[in-house]
Amino acid sequence: MTSLQVDKHHDGNEAVAHGETGEGEGYQRGLGARQIQMIAIGGAIGTGLFLGAGKGISKAGPSLILAYAIAGLVIFFIMRALGELLMYRPVSGSFSEYAREFIGPFAGFVTGWTYWLFWVVTGITEVTAAATYMTFWWHIPQWLSALVFTLVLYGVNLISVKLFGELEFWFSMVKVTAIVGMILICAGILTLGFSDAGDTASMTHLWDQGGFFPHGIGSTLMTLQMVMFAFLAVELVGVTAGEAKDAKTVLPKAINTVPWRIAVFYVGALIMILSVVPWTEFQPGVSPFVYAFQKMGLGIGAAIVNFVVLTAALSSCNSGMYSTGRMLRDLALNGQGPKFFTKLTKTGTPLVGTSVSAGLMMVGVWINYQWPGDAFNYVVSFATISGMWAWFIILFCQIRYRLKADRGLLPESTFKAPGGIWPSIFSFVFLIGVVVMMGIDKDARISLYCAPLWAALLAVSYWVLRRRNPQNLAFAKRD
Repeated sequence: MTSLQVDKHHDGNEAVAHGETGEGEGYQRGLGARQIQMIAIGGAIGTGLFLGAGKGISKAGPSLILAYAIAGLVIFFIMRALGELLMYRPVSGSFSEYAREFIGPFAGFVTGWTYWLFWVVTGITEVTAAATYMTFWWHIPQWLSALVFTLVLYGVNLISVKLFGELEFWFSMVKVTAIVGMILICAGILTLGFSDAGDTASMTHLWDQGGFFPHGIGSTLMTLQMVMFAFLAVELVGVTAGEAKDAKTVLPKAINTVPWRIAVFYVGALIMILSVVPWTEFQPGVSPFVYAFQKMGLGIGAAIVNFVVLTAALSSCNSGMYSTGRMLRDLALNGQGPKFFTKLTKTGTPLVGTSVSAGLMMVGVWINYQWPGDAFNYVVSFATISGMWAWFIILFCQIRYRLKADRGLLPESTFKAPGGIWPSIFSFVFLIGVVVMMGIDKDARISLYCAPLWAALLAVSYWVLRRRNPQNLAFAKRD
């Protein structure tokens, strides 16, 4: 094995190539078990479920339930692969750090900047959406709502990581409560027959309207890309590793909740909704939750769901500010970004990285309002493929790690992924299949257009950085 390389940075912190912890990176471990659990739960629940499921139902019918179940299994494999890496070396840089160690410095550079871009773009779209949701109650300028939301979340993220975790806890609690409430109401309708939908509600709706695959298996497969999009950000729990209290206990517990989270919040919710309301009545662009409330005669449902999706959007933006600051600092500590990104506040939050990211989110919101054209839509759509890039990296690094650990070249993780490398190989191939389907589907193809341009920009930037300061890009890899 090679020796460890230690680089001194201008803020007095040391970046150690191996064996880093939250304290070693300068962060404070302010995220408790309760907050980590809800961050893990909330990361899997977003607007993709509350608003996007309507399009999937219209395309696949009840078989969308199966698509979510299969995709959920793959997500569990991805999270267990990430868990194995986290328990081998819990660091705030997470998959970017693992990419450097198991693939090379360029892979870490690409992963860090791509994940940063994913969250900046996601933050722009989510804060824009949040401002739009506010017009449901009040006629106020969208730019004003977007500005207020961004400034408040920016302030929260700068005060302390504990405050970020607390806010995310309550954001997630709203989403969880809404879904559990919907499931209980639907279960009551199916068993007791109350509400306007009580007379027609039946589990037979899952197969008596053209069968379980009303448009064929092919249509179900084509929904997988939008299903996977709904799960983007579930990996965020990995970024919290450097700031979690008792990470080696809390993170495995959070990751192991993935199966029941998906079973309840996605599969369970869809089974209940499609049993109460026939799938043929749902339309693309209309939240299935809102429509189901209306069919039940609960007019307040639209206001409830609007509040929930507002919460989901703010939660995503909050997570974006958290992760972007950490990713920029990780890049800077490894010589792959400007050194001023390494600066921390007295409470251990990355001041400059968070500030720059928040500023770009505001600029993006303004651009979106001024020129809501195709060019901006191309960039926004890139969020899908850039988010999936992190999953590819997690799986590949876990395979490399497991092969080395099995040969005794690396210490064993205390949280081994079940099945070794085979679930990761299966998941990697599955994700490739999803990308292929994105290329086939004209509506999803736009997600792939910006990838080559972004790759070329990263390649040129990396070459320039290496030419100007090659020693900072050195990374002590294990043999």
